[in-house]
Amino acid sequence: MPNQNHLSRAQFLRWIAGGLAAAALSGRLNAAPAYDFWFTRLKYDSGDWDVDQRMPSNLITSLIDYTTLRVDPKEHVVELADPKMLTAPFCYLAGHKLVEFNPAERRNFERYVRNGGFVFVDDCNHDIDGLFAKSFEREMASIFGAAAMKKLPAAHPIYRSFFKFDGPPATSFELNGWGDDLVHDYIKGIEIGGRLGLLYSNKDYGCEWDYDWRNKRFLAEDNTKFGVNIVMYALTA
Repeated sequence: MPNQNHLSRAQFLRWIAGGLAAAALSGRLNAAPAYDFWFTRLKYDSGDWDVDQRMPSNLITSLIDYTTLRVDPKEHVVELADPKMLTAPFCYLAGHKLVEFNPAERRNFERYVRNGGFVFVDDCNHDIDGLFAKSFEREMASIFGAAAMKKLPAAHPIYRSFFKFDGPPATSFELNGWGDDLVHDYIKGIEIGGRLGLLYSNKDYGCEWDYDWRNKRFLAEDNTKFGVNIVMYALTA
């Protein structure tokens, strides 16, 4: 990744496109249709990274249904320690257990976020005092500083990047008695150079969107719409 002071999202995405084009010309990639978006799940050594396994397909389907993006229909799993993650336009990280990055994971995470990337992190315990929340927030404080992660105001552009929301939608998992039994009326983020590089939720959106796609038609309201907002913000802000 270019060693510059914070790239804008547009610069970052142009760099990705240019890098992929160069790779294709040099024969390092197989011929394939170009995509505007591909879902990248980050695999990390600690904890349980492979949660809510059906969520990506539901979000991908919504992006295809609602937007004009050219969307890769497959989920990509990439190790956080692998430099390949630096070329993803959007990354997802989730889990229930301890998060303790090794040096390579920490280095890539910081480099990615500081240089224009976007990571959506979801606490599957939906518990601000749970092991995932405490350990992940400790990692972020060690990388970006104790005051870097802040609550997003209800007027934040992510709530109107595609669909309109008054704030973060609640999930059915927040009041099931498993987590802290609270509805979190906020999500948090870390801004770099005026744009959001990390979105962090204790609301368990991953599990909320983790269901057999055939059941989606029974929902009174498509609960993945906020996921569409997250992706559109990541690609355009």
